[in-house]
Amino acid sequence: MPKVLISDKLSTAAVEIFKNNGVEVDFQPDLGKDPAKLAEIIGDYDGLAIRSATKATADLIAKADNLKVIGRAGIGVDNVDLTAASAKGIVVMNTPFGNSITTAEHAIAMMFAVARQIPAADASTQAGKWEKSKFMGTEITGKTLGLIGAGNIGSVVANRAQGLKMKVVAYDPFLSEERAQKIGVTKVDDIEDLLAQADFVTLHLPKTEKTANLLDAKRIAKMKKGAYLINCARGGLVDENAVAEALKSGALKGAAFDVYAEEPAKENVLFGLPNVVCTPHLGAATSEAQENVALQVAEQMSDYLMKGAISNAINAPSVTAEEAPVLKPWIELAEKLGGFAGQVTESPIKEIEIEFVGTVADLNLKPLVSSLIASLLVPLVGEGSINMVSAPIVARERGIKISETRKDPQGAFGSYIRLIVTTEKQTRSVAGTIYSDGRPRFIQIKGINMEAEPQPFMLYTTNADIPGYIGALGTTLGALGVNIATFALGRETKDGEAIALVGVDAKIDDDTLATIAKLPQVKQAKALAF
Repeated sequence: MPKVLISDKLSTAAVEIFKNNGVEVDFQPDLGKDPAKLAEIIGDYDGLAIRSATKATADLIAKADNLKVIGRAGIGVDNVDLTAASAKGIVVMNTPFGNSITTAEHAIAMMFAVARQIPAADASTQAGKWEKSKFMGTEITGKTLGLIGAGNIGSVVANRAQGLKMKVVAYDPFLSEERAQKIGVTKVDDIEDLLAQADFVTLHLPKTEKTANLLDAKRIAKMKKGAYLINCARGGLVDENAVAEALKSGALKGAAFDVYAEEPAKENVLFGLPNVVCTPHLGAATSEAQENVALQVAEQMSDYLMKGAISNAINAPSVTAEEAPVLKPWIELAEKLGGFAGQVTESPIKEIEIEFVGTVADLNLKPLVSSLIASLLVPLVGEGSINMVSAPIVARERGIKISETRKDPQGAFGSYIRLIVTTEKQTRSVAGTIYSDGRPRFIQIKGINMEAEPQPFMLYTTNADIPGYIGALGTTLGALGVNIATFALGRETKDGEAIALVGVDAKIDDDTLATIAKLPQVKQAKALAF
């Protein structure tokens, strides 16, 4: 009988689900606060069910000799070392949709609270004052709500705001016109356009390298004078110091924050400012949401431990034991192809086409498709917001068309996968295969033949086929202290467009990338990480 440890405060209903499914369960809801004690006993368990208090670090995972699955009751998996878990073959699951409504409702509640200054008015009234003229509010009806992020939670917020007779505009780089029409929002292509017209701005997107500090001082200065800012998504999306200055100057009329750059937030530059409403990361804190995510994670973990079924896995596709050895290298290739496309795509995706050519077309394609789409969307929507199971659903909800094609062997390679991504601006393709050593290779990018083994860190450039580019790029990288591991080239025709895919020893930072982009031959430069 598999044994699961619950080390956080989950609903006791989860305990009953485990037991009913034949899983032995050890309910120790405060153990996550004691890392040393947890490390002592973790080796006895097959499953670990957690919320946010337990930190599944690399050190803890190293001691988890029998652990097969970690289940996170909620969306975020920042407290789980995914690399360590994956390396040890531990499946990490979350419950990405269990608290969407609750989080959306909190954002709406925060909007009302700051618009009518309810917390301050309550404190004043209960202190025996009657300062009616001091708390002049702002009416929400007829105002414009600017939605930054129109995914699952954002679309719920849009629906609620429409019920309040608000006009909703949305900025989401990967929101299609069709999806925007379906959820009843006006799509804007530039975040600064949204900021200039919105009376209320609310964020609903994950924190990634692309979204960190998304609303910096420069963008906050471009917000409509007298606007309100609400962040119930993730800390670090907003420059809190810039918000504080805008509030002091009167540029912003109010702000409501549930999440902060540093948590727990015992001190913050926003605390104590007038017309600021702050809550301690309560977005998912309702009894209904906590019950939902607890029940979901218990069912998912039980299914995996008792039947081998994988649902909502962050780091593993749905694969049977018999299929795993054959599919493993092709799944890795699919992840690399999707990861490449996701990192170089900058405009809304309209369509994803996947061609399976040769022997790979005879395999179970579902895990390959799911792996590819998840890897494609993760750089765009954030890790933890999507997984192998939910990826196709999320893609279709965003209006992205997905098609799969099986083809007989053709060309120089007996079997390969080609990914074709169509955006509102262009169509881009990348293809790859598995070599005899069992490792993946890129064999074609943008229709240009080449051969390159994916590396953990890479530089991708498109450039004019002009003599001297290789030397110029190599010299520039050398001067910047970037060591080259591999170097692959390809071109359309002589004097036409060429591409370079360079493996490097460390991640290329923004300053280095900017220097490379200034080379006269370079048309585009991207830093990649796999």
